[in-house]
Amino acid sequence: MTLSAGGRIGLAGAAVVGVAFGMARYAYGLTLPGIRADLGLSEMVLGLVASATFAGYLAGLLLAGRLAARHGPRAPTTVGGVCGAAGAVIVTLARSPEPLAVGVVLAGSAGGWVWAPYSDIVTRLVPSRQRPGALAIITTGTSGGLVLLGGLAVLAAVGSWRPVWAGIAVAAVAAALVNVRLVPRTWAAPHRKGRSGAPSPVAALRAAPSLVAALRAPAAYSAVYFAAVVVYFTYAADVLDRGALPAAAVPALYAVIGLTGMVAVATGALARRAGSLRVAALCLATVGAALALLGLAGDSVVATAASACVFGAGYMTGSAVLAVWTAGLVPERAGAAFTACLVVGALSSVAAPALAGAVLPGLGLGPLLVATAAVSLLGAAALMLYGTSRGSAGGGTGP
Repeated sequence: MTLSAGGRIGLAGAAVVGVAFGMARYAYGLTLPGIRADLGLSEMVLGLVASATFAGYLAGLLLAGRLAARHGPRAPTTVGGVCGAAGAVIVTLARSPEPLAVGVVLAGSAGGWVWAPYSDIVTRLVPSRQRPGALAIITTGTSGGLVLLGGLAVLAAVGSWRPVWAGIAVAAVAAALVNVRLVPRTWAAPHRKGRSGAPSPVAALRAAPSLVAALRAPAAYSAVYFAAVVVYFTYAADVLDRGALPAAAVPALYAVIGLTGMVAVATGALARRAGSLRVAALCLATVGAALALLGLAGDSVVATAASACVFGAGYMTGSAVLAVWTAGLVPERAGAAFTACLVVGALSSVAAPALAGAVLPGLGLGPLLVATAAVSLLGAAALMLYGTSRGSAGGGTGP
C-alpha cells in the first residue's frame, strides 16, 4: 500500500509529536512519586527539576527556527527525536539530581524542536487538499502518546519508574527513524533579504508592534493555560499515589486523558461557530474544573476519573485553539504569532512548577491544586469579560 504525501507526513508527525509531547514532556510528573522515593529529593528540588523540563522546551522552541533557517524544517524534528531519546536514557540511569535535571531538560526540549517545523513541512510537501487531514493526524499524536505513556506507567505501578523512561527512549528512536524514512529532506526557503529562514518570534514581534497588540488576549490565555496544565501533569500521579487508589489508577489516568483529548480534532469547527476566544475561555474553565476535582478527589475513583475526562478534553482543545486563534487574528503572520504565544506559555510553564514546589510544603497538595484551579477559572472569566468589552467574544476573535 502506497501512502499519499499527506499520509506519510501525518504518520511521521504523529509519531514524533506523540513521543515529544505525549510522552517525554510529561513523563516526569507521572514518575514523580517513584523518583522522590528512589532519589530522596525535596519538594523544592523536585519543583526545580520540573521547571527545568519546560526550560528545555523553551530552549528547543527558540532554537528550532534558527536550525530550520539553515538546514530546512526537517532538521529540528530530527534533533528533537535525538534529544528525546538521549534525555530519556540519561533519566533512566540517573542516581542523583544533576543527571536527572540534565536528562529532563533534554527530553523536555524535544517538544520545542518539533512543534513549529511540522507546520512548514506540511505546507511545503503536502498538497493543499490533503493538509487539513495531515495536520489533524499530527495533532492527535499527543493523545496517542499519552495513551502509550499510560501503558508504560503500568511498569512504574508494579515495579520501578526507570523502565518508563527506558520505554520512552525506545519510542523516541523509533519515531525519529520513521521521521527520517517518511519525510524527505527539505532545504531552507530563501529569505526576502537573501538569507534563508524566517526571523525569530522575538524579532518578528519587535518588527511589528501591531502584532503585539493583536496578541494580548491569546498571549494572556497562553500564560494561564500552560501554567495550569503543567501543574496538573506534574502532580496528578502524586495525588493518586498518596491516596488509597488502586495501582492501576495512574496508568488509567494518562490513558483516559489521551483518549478524551481526541475530541480536539473538532476544534476548528467549534471555533468557527462560537469564536476562538469563547472556546479558549471554555478550555480554561474546563482545566480549572479538572484541577479542582483532582485536588478534592481524595480516594474517590469516580472524582479522579471525572477529572481525567474533563482535563483531557480541555487540555487538547486548549492547545489546538491557540493555533486557530492566532491564525485568525494574524493570518499573514500566523507562524510568528503562534510561536510568540508558545514562548509566553513556555515561560509560564517554567515558572509554575518552581512556584508550586516552593509553596507545596506549607500549603499542601490538595489546596495547591484548588488554588491553581481558581487561577484558571478567574482567567476564563477575565477572558470572557475582555471579549465582551470589545464586543468580540463570538466570531470576531476567531478565524
